[in-house]
Amino acid sequence: SWESPCSQHYLINRPPEDVNPPPSENGAPAWVAVHQAVSAGEQFVTLTVQGSGRDTVVLEGLSVRMAGKRAPLAWNDYAMGYPGVGCGAGVPTHSFTVALDAVRPAVQPVAGQRGFPFSVSESDPEVFYITADASAYDVSWYLELSWSSGGRHGTLEIGDKGRPFRTSGNNGRPAYAFPLGGEKWAPARQ
Repeated sequence: SWESPCSQHYLINRPPEDVNPPPSENGAPAWVAVHQAVSAGEQFVTLTVQGSGRDTVVLEGLSVRMAGKRAPLAWNDYAMGYPGVGCGAGVPTHSFTVALDAVRPAVQPVAGQRGFPFSVSESDPEVFYITADASAYDVSWYLELSWSSGGRHGTLEIGDKGRPFRTSGNNGRPAYAFPLGGEKWAPARQ
């Protein structure tokens, strides 16, 4: 998901004339697939967790499992917002960050918010917001949610439809934005 309509950037291995105008958030998955785009700088993940039966489920922890770490992609950076247009963002209830460039990336609560454990049930879901950032690497990664309920326990792997999430640093990459009312991508002001 996107934290706000202006926050998301993607790296694409194409020149601006070969990139379609930015999509809405709902149209982003198809746009990303067509352009083989990779989240740039940071990736915002919304995770909704709900029990499937009458028993309460304790969410014991959320961790990061690295699936790959490479040099950042040397592709062009495309901003999804329109320059000069204001954007706002909601205030999430449970927010966490992950520094993907760290030697051992960990899920950390945003300042002032509590960390795990949490509990969920069929009638009492929880929503978690995770902002993962990368500047020095191109990182493939999963989230792993540890849980228990009664005598049962396990770990749920969370990725992008069975594949790892992928986030690449975008420092120093050519940056483009699509002006509101414009007809093509233009160099972004740095």
